Amino acid sequence: MAAREFDVDAFLAQPLTARVATSGPTVRPTWFLWEDGAFWILTGSWAKLLGRVQADPAIALVIDVCDVGTGLVRQVIARGEAEILPFDVPRGRRKLSRYLGADEAEWDERFRRYLLDDPAVSGSAWLRLRPTSLTAKDLSYSV
Repeated sequence: MAAREFDVDAFLAQPLTARVATSGPTVRPTWFLWEDGAFWILTGSWAKLLGRVQADPAIALVIDVCDVGTGLVRQVIARGEAEILPFDVPRGRRKLSRYLGADEAEWDERFRRYLLDDPAVSGSAWLRLRPTSLTAKDLSYSV
């Protein structure tokens, strides 16, 4: 079955879950923001992801959907060297609002805390992946 082209930016703008693989191997689900040609993942001192990337920045991630009811099957696979960057609130707000909605008062306190706490104290940071390899496939079928 030949893969078809699709709008990768529109696909990655959806509130989907990525699975990030680090050396070890370890795979974990995460929310992400696709912005400026990069994946942005919130991490910090509370998460093993930060230490794993500091030890070995080579990562891979996959975002996919498979709806057997409609036949929609799409996937994006990215690989590259991740960077750890300082957390900034505006990007954090953009990322969290795409998953939790625009009304921050409705968010669970755990998520509002990222926007209020001092990153130097909380340990919040960004993991940024500018993919050196990005593969997108639409393997959808008719039902």
